[in-house]
Amino acid sequence: MLEDILSKLPPSAKFPNLLVGVETGDDSAVYKINDDQAIVATTDFFMPIVDDPYDFGRISATNALSDVYAIGGKPVMALAIAGFPVNVMTDEDIAQVLAGGAAVCEAAGVPVAGGHTIDAKEPIYGLAVIGMIHPDKIKRNSDGRAGDVLILGKGLGVGILGAAMNKDELDPRGYEVMIESTTKLNAVGADLAALSEVNALTDVTGFGLCGHMYEFCKGAGLSATIEWTKLPILDTVLDYAQKGYNTGAANRNWDSFADKIHVPDDMEQWQKNLLMDPQTSGGLLVSCPPDAAEKVLKTFRAAGFDHACIIGELSDGDAKVTVT
Repeated sequence: MLEDILSKLPPSAKFPNLLVGVETGDDSAVYKINDDQAIVATTDFFMPIVDDPYDFGRISATNALSDVYAIGGKPVMALAIAGFPVNVMTDEDIAQVLAGGAAVCEAAGVPVAGGHTIDAKEPIYGLAVIGMIHPDKIKRNSDGRAGDVLILGKGLGVGILGAAMNKDELDPRGYEVMIESTTKLNAVGADLAALSEVNALTDVTGFGLCGHMYEFCKGAGLSATIEWTKLPILDTVLDYAQKGYNTGAANRNWDSFADKIHVPDDMEQWQKNLLMDPQTSGGLLVSCPPDAAEKVLKTFRAAGFDHACIIGELSDGDAKVTVT
Protein backbone atom coordinates (compact mmCIF):
# COMPACT_ATOMS: atom_id res chain seq x y z
CA MET A 1 0.00 0.00 0.00
CA LEU A 2 2.76 2.44 0.95
CA GLU A 3 4.68 1.64 -2.23
CA ASP A 4 1.57 2.44 -4.27
CA ILE A 5 1.02 5.73 -2.42
CA LEU A 6 4.63 6.83 -2.84
CA SER A 7 4.53 6.07 -6.56
CA LYS A 8 1.96 8.84 -6.98
CA LEU A 9 4.26 11.52 -5.53
CA PRO A 10 6.22 13.84 -7.85
CA PRO A 11 9.40 12.10 -9.11
CA SER A 12 12.57 13.10 -7.29
CA ALA A 13 14.40 13.18 -10.64
CA LYS A 14 13.40 16.84 -10.77
CA PHE A 15 16.06 17.43 -8.15
CA PRO A 16 19.43 16.30 -9.53
CA ASN A 17 21.20 16.93 -6.24
CA LEU A 18 18.93 14.44 -4.48
CA LEU A 19 21.23 11.44 -4.76
CA VAL A 20 19.02 9.01 -2.81
CA GLY A 21 15.25 9.39 -2.58
CA VAL A 22 12.28 7.05 -2.18
CA GLU A 23 12.78 5.03 -5.37
CA THR A 24 14.56 1.99 -3.91
CA GLY A 25 13.21 2.18 -0.35
CA ASP A 26 16.65 3.01 0.98
CA ASP A 27 17.39 3.81 4.61
CA SER A 28 17.99 7.57 4.33
CA ALA A 29 17.68 10.41 1.86
CA VAL A 30 20.92 11.97 0.61
CA TYR A 31 21.27 15.46 -0.88
CA LYS A 32 24.51 16.63 -2.50
CA ILE A 33 25.89 19.99 -1.35
CA ASN A 34 29.14 19.96 -3.32
CA ASP A 35 31.64 17.47 -4.72
CA ASP A 36 32.88 16.56 -1.24
CA GLN A 37 29.80 16.80 0.98
CA ALA A 38 26.26 15.46 1.05
CA ILE A 39 23.56 15.64 3.71
CA VAL A 40 22.01 12.42 5.00
CA ALA A 41 18.51 12.78 6.49
CA THR A 42 16.15 10.28 8.10
CA THR A 43 13.46 9.98 10.73
CA ASP A 44 12.14 7.07 12.75
CA PHE A 45 9.79 6.83 15.73
CA PHE A 46 7.42 4.33 17.29
CA MET A 47 5.36 3.45 20.35
CA PRO A 48 6.95 1.63 23.32
CA ILE A 49 8.17 -1.91 22.79
CA VAL A 50 9.35 -2.20 26.42
CA ASP A 51 7.86 -0.97 29.70
CA ASP A 52 10.96 0.76 31.03
CA PRO A 53 10.85 4.40 29.79
CA TYR A 54 14.63 4.85 29.79
CA ASP A 55 15.15 1.69 27.75
CA PHE A 56 12.36 2.77 25.38
CA GLY A 57 14.19 6.04 24.73
CA ARG A 58 17.50 4.26 24.17
CA ILE A 59 16.03 1.73 21.74
CA SER A 60 14.15 4.34 19.71
CA ALA A 61 17.20 6.58 19.40
CA THR A 62 19.49 3.72 18.43
CA ASN A 63 17.01 2.59 15.80
CA ALA A 64 16.74 6.07 14.28
CA LEU A 65 20.49 6.65 14.15
CA SER A 66 20.93 3.28 12.43
CA ASP A 67 19.40 4.54 9.18
CA VAL A 68 22.22 7.06 8.76
CA TYR A 69 24.85 4.41 9.47
CA ALA A 70 23.07 2.01 7.09
CA ILE A 71 23.86 4.20 4.10
CA GLY A 72 27.44 4.80 5.25
CA GLY A 73 26.94 8.23 6.82
CA LYS A 74 27.95 9.78 10.12
CA PRO A 75 25.19 11.47 12.15
CA VAL A 76 25.94 15.03 13.26
CA MET A 77 22.67 16.22 14.85
CA ALA A 78 19.32 14.90 16.00
CA LEU A 79 15.90 16.38 16.76
CA ALA A 80 13.52 14.58 19.09
CA ILE A 81 10.02 13.63 17.93
CA ALA A 82 7.71 12.81 20.81
CA GLY A 83 4.10 12.44 21.81
CA PHE A 84 3.07 11.68 25.40
CA PRO A 85 -0.29 11.25 27.17
CA VAL A 86 0.52 14.00 29.64
CA ASN A 87 -2.43 13.21 31.92
CA VAL A 88 -1.36 9.56 32.18
CA MET A 89 2.43 9.47 32.16
CA THR A 90 4.33 11.03 35.02
CA ASP A 91 6.81 13.83 34.43
CA GLU A 92 9.55 11.47 35.61
CA ASP A 93 8.66 8.79 33.05
CA ILE A 94 8.59 11.36 30.23
CA ALA A 95 11.95 12.68 31.39
CA GLN A 96 13.35 9.14 31.41
CA VAL A 97 12.30 8.51 27.80
CA LEU A 98 14.03 11.71 26.70
CA ALA A 99 17.07 10.94 28.86
CA GLY A 100 17.42 7.48 27.32
CA GLY A 101 17.42 8.94 23.83
CA ALA A 102 19.88 11.66 24.81
CA ALA A 103 22.24 9.10 26.36
CA VAL A 104 22.43 7.13 23.12
CA CYS A 105 22.98 10.29 21.10
CA GLU A 106 25.77 11.35 23.46
CA ALA A 107 27.42 7.95 22.99
CA ALA A 108 27.18 8.50 19.23
CA GLY A 109 28.71 11.97 19.55
CA VAL A 110 25.47 13.59 18.41
CA PRO A 111 23.66 16.49 20.11
CA VAL A 112 19.90 16.43 20.51
CA ALA A 113 19.52 19.99 19.29
CA GLY A 114 15.78 20.39 19.73
CA GLY A 115 12.60 18.70 18.57
CA HIS A 116 8.84 18.74 18.83
CA THR A 117 6.39 17.20 21.29
CA ILE A 118 2.61 16.81 21.32
CA ASP A 119 -0.01 15.47 23.69
CA ALA A 120 -0.92 12.02 22.36
CA LYS A 121 -3.09 9.08 23.42
CA GLU A 122 -0.10 6.70 23.26
CA PRO A 123 3.58 7.43 23.93
CA ILE A 124 5.60 8.01 20.76
CA TYR A 125 9.32 8.73 20.61
CA GLY A 126 12.02 8.86 17.98
CA LEU A 127 14.44 11.11 16.18
CA ALA A 128 14.93 13.05 13.00
CA VAL A 129 18.64 12.64 12.28
CA ILE A 130 20.95 14.66 10.04
CA GLY A 131 24.27 13.21 8.94
CA MET A 132 27.07 13.82 6.50
CA ILE A 133 28.74 11.67 3.87
CA HIS A 134 31.07 12.06 0.90
CA PRO A 135 29.00 11.62 -2.27
CA ASP A 136 31.39 8.91 -3.47
CA LYS A 137 31.03 6.90 -0.23
CA ILE A 138 27.26 6.36 -0.32
CA LYS A 139 26.30 2.72 0.07
CA ARG A 140 22.84 2.06 -1.33
CA ASN A 141 20.71 -1.04 -0.80
CA SER A 142 20.44 -1.52 -4.58
CA ASP A 143 24.08 -1.85 -5.67
CA GLY A 144 24.78 -5.50 -4.91
CA ARG A 145 26.52 -7.51 -7.62
CA ALA A 146 26.16 -11.10 -8.79
CA GLY A 147 28.68 -13.26 -6.94
CA ASP A 148 28.69 -11.08 -3.82
CA VAL A 149 28.46 -12.75 -0.45
CA LEU A 150 25.97 -11.47 2.12
CA ILE A 151 27.09 -10.65 5.65
CA LEU A 152 24.76 -9.89 8.57
CA GLY A 153 26.08 -7.95 11.55
CA LYS A 154 23.64 -8.78 14.39
CA GLY A 155 21.77 -11.86 15.55
CA LEU A 156 18.08 -12.34 14.73
CA GLY A 157 15.12 -12.73 17.07
CA VAL A 158 14.39 -9.36 18.67
CA GLY A 159 10.72 -9.50 17.67
CA ILE A 160 10.28 -12.98 19.11
CA LEU A 161 11.78 -11.90 22.43
CA GLY A 162 9.42 -8.93 22.41
CA ALA A 163 6.47 -11.24 21.78
CA ALA A 164 7.41 -13.29 24.84
CA MET A 165 7.80 -10.10 26.88
CA ASN A 166 4.32 -8.92 25.86
CA LYS A 167 2.95 -12.09 27.45
CA ASP A 168 5.03 -11.55 30.61
CA GLU A 169 6.95 -14.72 29.80
CA LEU A 170 10.40 -13.34 28.91
CA ASP A 171 13.03 -14.27 31.49
CA PRO A 172 15.67 -11.76 32.72
CA ARG A 173 18.35 -13.19 30.41
CA GLY A 174 16.07 -12.82 27.39
CA TYR A 175 15.35 -9.19 28.28
CA GLU A 176 19.05 -8.51 28.72
CA VAL A 177 19.79 -9.98 25.28
CA MET A 178 17.02 -7.93 23.67
CA ILE A 179 18.18 -4.65 25.22
CA GLU A 180 21.83 -5.33 24.42
CA SER A 181 21.04 -5.90 20.74
CA THR A 182 18.55 -3.06 20.27
CA THR A 183 20.78 -0.45 21.93
CA LYS A 184 24.02 -1.38 20.15
CA LEU A 185 24.81 1.42 17.71
CA ASN A 186 25.52 0.43 14.11
CA ALA A 187 28.26 3.08 13.93
CA VAL A 188 30.43 0.52 12.12
CA GLY A 189 28.42 1.45 9.01
CA ALA A 190 30.69 4.45 8.40
CA ASP A 191 33.75 2.18 8.58
CA LEU A 192 32.15 -0.26 6.17
CA ALA A 193 31.37 2.56 3.76
CA ALA A 194 35.05 3.44 3.72
CA LEU A 195 35.79 -0.01 2.23
CA SER A 196 35.72 0.23 -1.56
CA GLU A 197 34.89 -3.47 -1.74
CA VAL A 198 31.51 -3.02 -0.05
CA ASN A 199 28.92 -2.77 -2.81
CA ALA A 200 25.62 -2.50 -0.94
CA LEU A 201 24.50 -1.83 2.61
CA THR A 202 21.24 -1.66 4.54
CA ASP A 203 19.92 -2.50 8.00
CA VAL A 204 17.46 -5.26 8.82
CA THR A 205 14.47 -3.76 10.62
CA GLY A 206 10.69 -4.03 10.36
CA PHE A 207 10.45 -6.17 7.20
CA GLY A 208 12.61 -8.89 8.75
CA LEU A 209 15.65 -10.50 7.17
CA CYS A 210 13.91 -11.87 4.09
CA GLY A 211 11.85 -8.73 3.50
CA HIS A 212 14.91 -6.51 3.47
CA MET A 213 16.84 -9.11 1.50
CA TYR A 214 14.15 -8.97 -1.17
CA GLU A 215 14.56 -5.17 -1.30
CA PHE A 216 18.27 -5.82 -1.88
CA CYS A 217 17.39 -8.13 -4.77
CA LYS A 218 14.70 -5.94 -6.28
CA GLY A 219 16.94 -2.87 -6.38
CA ALA A 220 19.86 -4.73 -7.94
CA GLY A 221 17.83 -7.01 -10.22
CA LEU A 222 19.42 -10.09 -8.64
CA SER A 223 18.49 -13.25 -6.75
CA ALA A 224 19.67 -14.16 -3.23
CA THR A 225 20.30 -17.49 -1.57
CA ILE A 226 20.38 -17.70 2.24
CA GLU A 227 21.60 -20.73 4.18
CA TRP A 228 19.41 -21.34 7.23
CA THR A 229 22.19 -23.07 9.19
CA LYS A 230 24.42 -20.01 8.84
CA LEU A 231 21.96 -17.47 10.26
CA PRO A 232 23.12 -15.79 13.51
CA ILE A 233 20.42 -16.06 16.16
CA LEU A 234 20.46 -14.23 19.48
CA ASP A 235 20.91 -16.15 22.70
CA THR A 236 17.66 -17.62 24.15
CA VAL A 237 15.69 -16.91 20.94
CA LEU A 238 15.55 -20.49 19.67
CA ASP A 239 13.78 -21.65 22.81
CA TYR A 240 11.09 -18.97 22.51
CA ALA A 241 10.76 -19.42 18.75
CA GLN A 242 10.28 -23.17 19.05
CA LYS A 243 7.59 -22.59 21.68
CA GLY A 244 5.63 -20.60 19.09
CA TYR A 245 6.21 -17.01 20.15
CA ASN A 246 5.75 -14.74 17.13
CA THR A 247 4.66 -11.24 16.13
CA GLY A 248 1.75 -10.04 14.03
CA ALA A 249 4.27 -8.03 12.02
CA ALA A 250 6.07 -11.23 10.94
CA ASN A 251 2.76 -12.60 9.65
CA ARG A 252 2.12 -9.36 7.74
CA ASN A 253 5.61 -9.57 6.27
CA TRP A 254 4.81 -13.02 4.92
CA ASP A 255 1.56 -11.69 3.47
CA SER A 256 3.56 -8.98 1.66
CA PHE A 257 6.55 -10.98 0.43
CA ALA A 258 5.44 -14.63 0.33
CA ASP A 259 5.55 -14.95 -3.46
CA LYS A 260 9.14 -13.64 -3.50
CA ILE A 261 10.53 -15.86 -0.72
CA HIS A 262 11.12 -19.56 -1.40
CA VAL A 263 11.69 -21.92 1.53
CA PRO A 264 11.95 -25.72 1.78
CA ASP A 265 8.62 -27.55 1.91
CA ASP A 266 9.56 -29.16 5.21
CA MET A 267 10.62 -25.91 6.94
CA GLU A 268 8.89 -25.57 10.29
CA GLN A 269 6.69 -22.61 11.12
CA TRP A 270 8.99 -21.28 13.86
CA GLN A 271 11.81 -21.11 11.31
CA LYS A 272 9.61 -19.16 8.91
CA ASN A 273 8.71 -16.81 11.75
CA LEU A 274 12.39 -16.05 12.34
CA LEU A 275 13.01 -15.31 8.65
CA MET A 276 10.44 -12.49 8.76
CA ASP A 277 10.88 -11.50 12.40
CA PRO A 278 10.83 -7.67 12.61
CA GLN A 279 14.11 -6.39 14.03
CA THR A 280 14.12 -3.15 15.98
CA SER A 281 17.58 -1.62 15.52
CA GLY A 282 18.64 -4.74 13.66
CA GLY A 283 21.97 -5.61 12.13
CA LEU A 284 23.63 -4.17 9.05
CA LEU A 285 23.42 -6.30 5.91
CA VAL A 286 26.45 -6.09 3.62
CA SER A 287 27.07 -7.23 0.07
CA CYS A 288 30.70 -7.63 -1.02
CA PRO A 289 32.90 -9.88 -3.21
CA PRO A 290 33.98 -13.16 -1.56
CA ASP A 291 37.63 -12.09 -1.38
CA ALA A 292 36.65 -9.03 0.67
CA ALA A 293 34.50 -10.95 3.17
CA GLU A 294 37.26 -11.38 5.74
CA LYS A 295 38.03 -7.64 5.67
CA VAL A 296 34.35 -6.87 6.26
CA LEU A 297 34.11 -9.43 9.07
CA LYS A 298 37.23 -8.02 10.74
CA THR A 299 35.68 -4.53 10.57
CA PHE A 300 32.51 -5.81 12.23
CA ARG A 301 34.36 -7.73 14.93
CA ALA A 302 36.71 -4.86 15.72
CA ALA A 303 33.57 -2.85 16.55
CA GLY A 304 32.23 -5.60 18.84
CA PHE A 305 29.76 -7.30 16.48
CA ASP A 306 30.47 -10.89 17.46
CA HIS A 307 27.44 -12.30 15.60
CA ALA A 308 28.66 -11.03 12.20
CA CYS A 309 28.88 -13.84 9.64
CA ILE A 310 28.32 -14.79 6.01
CA ILE A 311 24.72 -15.93 5.49
CA GLY A 312 24.40 -16.30 1.71
CA GLU A 313 25.15 -14.86 -1.71
CA LEU A 314 23.74 -12.90 -4.63
CA SER A 315 23.44 -14.29 -8.15
CA ASP A 316 21.92 -13.49 -11.53
CA GLY A 317 18.22 -14.16 -11.83
CA ASP A 318 14.79 -12.78 -11.05
CA ALA A 319 14.47 -10.79 -7.85
CA LYS A 320 13.69 -13.38 -5.18
CA VAL A 321 15.09 -14.91 -2.01
CA THR A 322 15.70 -18.65 -1.70
CA VAL A 323 16.35 -20.19 1.71
CA THR A 324 18.16 -23.53 1.74
